[in-house]
Amino acid sequence: MKIVLVGHGMVGHKFLEALRQLQFPAADVTVLGEEPRTAYDRVHLSDFFAGKTAEDLSLVEPGFFADTGFDLRLNSRAAAIDRRAKTVTTQDGVTLSYDKLVLATGSYPFVPPVKGSDRGQCFVYRTIEDLEAMKEASAISRKGVVVGGGLLGLECAKALRDLGLETHVVEFAPRLMAVQVDDDGGRILRSKIEALGVQVHTERNTLEITDGRQARHRMVFADGSHLETDMIVFSAGIRPRDELARQNALAVGARGGIAIDDQCRTSDPDIYAIGECAAWRDQT
Repeated sequence: MKIVLVGHGMVGHKFLEALRQLQFPAADVTVLGEEPRTAYDRVHLSDFFAGKTAEDLSLVEPGFFADTGFDLRLNSRAAAIDRRAKTVTTQDGVTLSYDKLVLATGSYPFVPPVKGSDRGQCFVYRTIEDLEAMKEASAISRKGVVVGGGLLGLECAKALRDLGLETHVVEFAPRLMAVQVDDDGGRILRSKIEALGVQVHTERNTLEITDGRQARHRMVFADGSHLETDMIVFSAGIRPRDELARQNALAVGARGGIAIDDQCRTSDPDIYAIGECAAWRDQT
């Protein structure tokens, strides 16, 4: 049986470990990893700023692919699926046939549609490469802003503080972690975060990002106020990577994500989806 796994993140690698544990009979497994490195612990990315290396965060034990015979291809993004021919084509034009296809494409950081969000030294907080770029930018920066006051945004703010930057958090909602805590909890949380030296700006809707007068950027808010900063990190939530499903008429959930049943099968019985790209009973 030919199995192609698209995505070698945390969930994708867990799937490979399960295949090994099950000693899946006669499986010919090819793994397409979009990033330049094997799977790593994305949940603990912030530890990278505390001195951990990419190797420390790796989830792949030495010799895993040599022992299993799984064919890992890094820097290899799946660009197209042909469901009739049962093939996957990469961005480099390599075509692979499959009997079963597993999509573990994960999610991507949501960047609000703000004019100027694509300026230099504006980052997302997702990959080790993102963190390396942030670290490099921090060496020539004095102030940093995180857009998004959720859990990951607050972790990112801690990372900017650890880099020695004057740190601000800009949140659209009236409180931090608005999904997880109520108003009273939000007040307590804000006081704790501010006690760490992070300045919090709630109910701020960013209209555009322009040139600053005393820093690289000026964030212009809907209430007429502004905030200047040298670097900006967007941490405003995630969206499922379901573009391959949409391109190939696979069913998607009401809020996005590749629709799956209780066995993780998509609307095509030979294609499965797992992890953050999947939507089970309309829950991503």
